[in-house]
Order: sequence, then structure tokens, then C-alpha cells
Amino acid sequence: MNKPKILVLCTGNSCRSHMAEGYLKHKVGHLYDVQSAGAKPSGYVHPLAQKVMSEINIDISDHKSKHLDEFIDGEVETVITVCDNAEGCCPTFKGEKNHYCWSFDDPADAEGSPEEVENEFRRIRDQISEKFELYVDELTHQNQ
Repeated sequence: MNKPKILVLCTGNSCRSHMAEGYLKHKVGHLYDVQSAGAKPSGYVHPLAQKVMSEINIDISDHKSKHLDEFIDGEVETVITVCDNAEGCCPTFKGEKNHYCWSFDDPADAEGSPEEVENEFRRIRDQISEKFELYVDELTHQNQ
């Protein structure tokens, strides 16, 4: 049986969407096929996104930056955009039943010392974790 797909979208698919994908895979990957993509993918996963996720024991080092077109012909039950830009250009996917827009600041835009930039990645990671934990609770309740 195929697991329902959750697709997390942002513009560059280098930070926020990968942190959210990693978090959801860690929590509900046994129930859902969780993927991420971007409207204008950067072609890489930001090393600081990988680092701050590893600090909470979630490994996203094997993630790849993908274009949302890779998913346009497949069944996607839930779409979650994590930035306003992606929401503005997000198509409707076949089988889409749920659509959420939860916008987060882009940590890749952070400026300052290396420590300040790293702390911005942690701040966004924590915001994503907090928001997606509420969503995980909802999904878990639905599947009981």
C-alpha cells in the first residue's frame, strides 16, 4: 500500500523545506511519504540546515534539492508551503486534499557573524519544529 504523500515547498529548497521534511520524516515517516521541493531550487541543501538538524538527531545529509515539477504528475495528498513566495506560485497537485501555508523567515538570508547566522538557523529550526509538532499531533490523532 502506498503511503499518502506530504510535499513541503519553498522557493529554493535548500533550508526551510528540508528542515520540515526531515522533521516530518522523523516523526511520521512510517505513515507518510514526506518529500520537499522548490519553485526555483538552489541545487543544494544548506550545510547549516544539515548541522542544526543534526543537533536534534535528525539527519538530512542525504537530502537533494528538487523542483516541484518532479511531483506534478503524482498523487500528493498534502501540500505545505513554508514561504510566501512558494505559496504564490504553487500549483494544485493531483489528489491534493490539504493545503497549508506556514511561512518562516529564510535563514539563508541571515547576516552577521558566523555564530549569529548559525543561531538564526537554530531559531528557524525551532520554529519549524514547534509548528510541525502541532501538525504531527493532528496527524497522529487522525491515524488512531
